[in-house]
Amino acid sequence: MTIPRKRILTGDRPTGRLHLGHYVGSLKARAQLQHEYETFLIIADLHMLTTKNERSDIDQIDENARQMVLDYFACGIDPELVTIYLQSAIHEVYELNTLFQNLVTVPRLERLPSLKDMARAADKDEMPYGLLGYPILQAADILTPRAHLVPVGKDNLAHVEITREIARRFNYLYGDVFPVPDALVPEIGTLVGTDGQAKMSKSLGNAILISDDAKTVRKKVFSMYTDPNRISADIPGTVEGNPVFIYHDAFNPNLAEVADLKERYEQGRVGDVEVKEKLTIALNNFLDPLRERRAMYEADTGFVDEVIYNGTLRTQEEARATLFAAKKAMGLTGVWNRIGRRVEKRQKRLEKQA
Repeated sequence: MTIPRKRILTGDRPTGRLHLGHYVGSLKARAQLQHEYETFLIIADLHMLTTKNERSDIDQIDENARQMVLDYFACGIDPELVTIYLQSAIHEVYELNTLFQNLVTVPRLERLPSLKDMARAADKDEMPYGLLGYPILQAADILTPRAHLVPVGKDNLAHVEITREIARRFNYLYGDVFPVPDALVPEIGTLVGTDGQAKMSKSLGNAILISDDAKTVRKKVFSMYTDPNRISADIPGTVEGNPVFIYHDAFNPNLAEVADLKERYEQGRVGDVEVKEKLTIALNNFLDPLRERRAMYEADTGFVDEVIYNGTLRTQEEARATLFAAKKAMGLTGVWNRIGRRVEKRQKRLEKQA
């Protein structure tokens, strides 16, 4: 007898191509875990609408989703192993969101600092209702395939906890339908941007994209923030918190070289040019096989669309089963069935009278 594998749910909003911060924060873990867990990857276009809902934003979903999935494949995610699907095409998610929103309070949601950060990042003076309810919709996403594990960054840990609370509350009220999912946080966590001021983000213009060519990577590396107090190569510099060395630690496999650079940097015996040149080489060595895989899948016209389409059909089946189980546990399916039976009896009665 084959024991079913536990499931993972994770994904991204289709707002554009992915960057090294995404790789460190989740993509690396996803590529590793796909062999151990049954993996569902969501193209979260409904979540995108909470901050980007202009028609021009919506018109870009197709292309952004395609580029994002190509980045998935570039990072080693296997289209034969994972299910990739479009969130807005899973109509059962809308219903689960409605059922779950009654299991959490507004003050509980308002305590999530990440929502306020998202509102500020989107230049929202007031928080939209949809953004306040973002964690509830996220819970519907996670629980639709009844996922057991959610790989997330530290800034989303609180969101997964909301999902756990909703699952526990639902199971307490109506019976065990949903697993209570665990969060998986990568060891490195978030990756600081090239400006050294905030985590890597496309909107802040401090990101190195997974799809960047070698020339672009070099340009971005040489514009990176380093130690602001170090105005010449003979001045001892600070390694701790220095973005250039953070990237060396994350992407340069030559540990001896990194240790040597750090030692000489702290002693004032190496310039930023050499440190950045070696980082450029390390990053391009890391990205070269990713670029090759990406180009291979991109050359197969229509393949990405087919993966998304088939993955969405598969997830629709899972979603129907989950929604039915939830509504049955709540007794909602019985309400409709009883009404239907009474209507049927009345019609038969009227037919006999006629």
